[in-house]
Amino acid sequence: MPNRTTTSRRRDDVLALPIRLDRTIRSQSQQVHGALRSGIVDGLLTPGLRLPSTRGLAEQLGVRRNAIVAAYEQLLSDGLVEPRHGAGTYVAAQLPMPPAAAPVAELNVRIPSRRPFALGFTLVDSVLLRRLAAASRRRIALAAPDELGYGDPRGSMHLRTQVAHYLAANRGVRCDPSCILIVSGTQQGLRLCLDALLAPGDAVWFEDPGYHASRHTLRATGMTLVPVRVDGEGIVVSAGEKTHAPAKAAYVTPSHQFPTGVPMSMARRIALLDWARRAGAYIFEDDYDSEYRFAGPPLTALAGIGGERVIYLGTFAKTLFAGLRLGYLVVPPALVPRVVAARAALDRFPPAFMQEALADLMAEGVIAAHMRRMRPRYRQARDVVAEALVKHAKGCLQLAAPAQGLHLLATLPPSAPKGAAKLICERAGIECRLLSDARIVQRGPDGFILGYSGFAAKDLADAARRLGRAASDILAGEPRSR
Repeated sequence: MPNRTTTSRRRDDVLALPIRLDRTIRSQSQQVHGALRSGIVDGLLTPGLRLPSTRGLAEQLGVRRNAIVAAYEQLLSDGLVEPRHGAGTYVAAQLPMPPAAAPVAELNVRIPSRRPFALGFTLVDSVLLRRLAAASRRRIALAAPDELGYGDPRGSMHLRTQVAHYLAANRGVRCDPSCILIVSGTQQGLRLCLDALLAPGDAVWFEDPGYHASRHTLRATGMTLVPVRVDGEGIVVSAGEKTHAPAKAAYVTPSHQFPTGVPMSMARRIALLDWARRAGAYIFEDDYDSEYRFAGPPLTALAGIGGERVIYLGTFAKTLFAGLRLGYLVVPPALVPRVVAARAALDRFPPAFMQEALADLMAEGVIAAHMRRMRPRYRQARDVVAEALVKHAKGCLQLAAPAQGLHLLATLPPSAPKGAAKLICERAGIECRLLSDARIVQRGPDGFILGYSGFAAKDLADAARRLGRAASDILAGEPRSR
């Protein structure tokens, strides 16, 4: 007759459990607990099932017996098992199961495709990437203990100092590094300022047409947008004043208006600054791609003329690449405490290592050299698109090839029928933003906002050829082969 030990082991062998341990977890008890919990929750171990003895399960799983004891005790506290005196441990008859998860609705997340005329892309520069990678590795390897802790909400002093030097030399903006905040991009910087300085419902002047991403940010924070038309000199300040809306701020792109590309005239700049002083309003100056100017000296930023009412927003997304997720704010000294408090409440401080690496490259002249390499390439890309459109559109498109920036605007004639722009895009097989998408008030002819940075010249030429021919065909009413 077999002894008690043999009988117990045979019973436990029969009750071998269909579970697998996650050996990446260091604690054996947590390995066992996780496996049993998953088995119970997933229905593999049914209510009322007797679990093996601690010794038997330890032998089956190849772990220490005290790990099984600890796992059973944790399952008991979870309410997933129940002991029966003299009979062992059983899966609980009434399990405290969580409600079934509701299916997640399909999310319509728009990720821009990297195709000619898409906005926001830049050329991949292997020289820059190698230098940035080396600087990042060096900064991480040599990090001091205080660099691994909590940082200044404004960001790296090293990077803020380099940004201050750059702005003074290239944009006419003189500021102390203490007034600069490093952010993850223009929209985060704008959001910080809105949270710190305005309240939901406040009216904000917005260029019409204007930059779609900032329009979405303003609306998402509850601001009331007041569309102010744009002409050949930039935002029409007198038109904004005639709206009689007590605006608390204005969002503008004065160096290279988006999407028309026109620079704001000095007369308009002075008028806008005068309005801001009288109204006690703020001006959000988005200087999004001023680094790439193809002719003439750099333009002085609005913040360099009258900075006490101007919050300056800059970004490295166009200088380098969008995935870097680094930008900066220049805030008037009196407003710094409020904006820093908003930053500290949002994400405490920005990641440090990439900031330090970028600052090293700025100090070494690597970033300036990168821009010198890229400037003629982007100018060539602009010219390739403009020349192909002129050749193939046969006068059906009016071009505004700007002296700076990374996109150009091609507009349809006023006589073009409604919906022609969308139809032309479909015929040409291209994706681009339409001028009508940038408008709040629909006025004037539609057109195409064409990004030319980040793409090979031959691909741009082919896309421009197809767009030009489609425009010519549809507006002339004579379809032909592309």
